[in-house]
Amino acid sequence: MRFARFLNSDGHLGLAAKARTGEFFGIAESSPDFPGDLDRLVASGLEAMKNASTTLLAKGAPIPHDDIGHIPLLMRSGKIICVGLNYAEHAAETHFEAPEYPTIFARFTTSLLGHQSTLQVPLESDQLDYEGELAVVIGRAGRRISRQSALSHVCGYSVFNDASVRDYQMRTPQWTLGKNFDHTGAFGPELVTIDELPQGASGLVLETTLNDKIVQKANTNQLIFDVSTLIALLSEAMTLDPGDVIVTGTPGGIGMTRTPPLWMKPGDICRVRIDGLGTLINPIGSEA
Repeated sequence: MRFARFLNSDGHLGLAAKARTGEFFGIAESSPDFPGDLDRLVASGLEAMKNASTTLLAKGAPIPHDDIGHIPLLMRSGKIICVGLNYAEHAAETHFEAPEYPTIFARFTTSLLGHQSTLQVPLESDQLDYEGELAVVIGRAGRRISRQSALSHVCGYSVFNDASVRDYQMRTPQWTLGKNFDHTGAFGPELVTIDELPQGASGLVLETTLNDKIVQKANTNQLIFDVSTLIALLSEAMTLDPGDVIVTGTPGGIGMTRTPPLWMKPGDICRVRIDGLGTLINPIGSEA
């Protein structure tokens, strides 16, 4: 199953499912046939998602691709847990040792935006950097989850651009502030359920382009801590709830480490593509 949120030209929000043909069929929130928003469906489980997909494909109207996105894929995630330095090449380019334990920081929902929405260079900085990443959506709650059963707690996967305001990120040993400027965490375009992908979303090519130039390319097999390991280690400390998101880390090629640095600037377009998950596209603008 593949779900996406949409915002049509009349300003109506809704939910769409993607057919095998590649077309989206959706129902607006104002319709009596609306099967529920994606946050609620994820919390209700895969059976509820299957029923919603059936309704959307049977009763929904075709949704133009240009209407898909514009709002974050999920709006009410209790936790957005990000992983740093989870590709060896990225750790090396930032002059860190490859970690023996995951480097963890948090994102907050106020930083999120959707596919086709504008990533914004803040007034306070011009150092907005791209970070293409695989996002994991939790579908079943658990604490102290074993690595062997970890994937049974996953609902699906999506694409994330963990855009970072580097000078603010590097002002302190804690990275959270530079990762949480408004309009910097792009999330979408689709939530793809686990049955559509290899186990643990392994073996998928991740590619980030800035203005059609490839700036990052890696394979999810190269994650230092794979999805099962991350779930097991994180759940030692905290209960993972349906709708929680784990953003698994970015590969090498970030703009900060280039000479000269390659910052995203107004007028640019950043794309993050992951095999089987689609392409997250965001123009770059400014708060100014």
